[in-house]
Amino acid sequence: MVVDVTSSYLGQYASLALMLLVGVGFISVSLLANRFLRPATPGAAKLSAYECGVDAVEGDWARSQIRYYVYGYMYLLFAVEAIFLFPWILAFDLPGMLVRSAVEMGIFAALLALGLLYAWRKGVLRWV
Repeated sequence: MVVDVTSSYLGQYASLALMLLVGVGFISVSLLANRFLRPATPGAAKLSAYECGVDAVEGDWARSQIRYYVYGYMYLLFAVEAIFLFPWILAFDLPGMLVRSAVEMGIFAALLALGLLYAWRKGVLRWV
């Protein structure tokens, strides 16, 4: 008599454990193979810090430009705005939601535009 292991309750856990074991094993073998097969030629140039084309000055962390973080923050802000636009578009299918959602999205977009205008007027977006 042949017993199907996957049909029993414990057999389902066994197949899950086997898949986890195979996954962890594959990742471990891949990382170990990378460690042993990579070329190891560290040098002074390879070990030095490098940030966006500007050579690092030892002990002077203040030379990093804040504008990189401002641009990253602005990207994140407008990406979140794009995420909020999708439910707004889907709300048009509901009856009576057209005017209400248009007003809400208008207020939301106006606040974001006001923040962008403020950043522009302060000169934050100027790449000098």
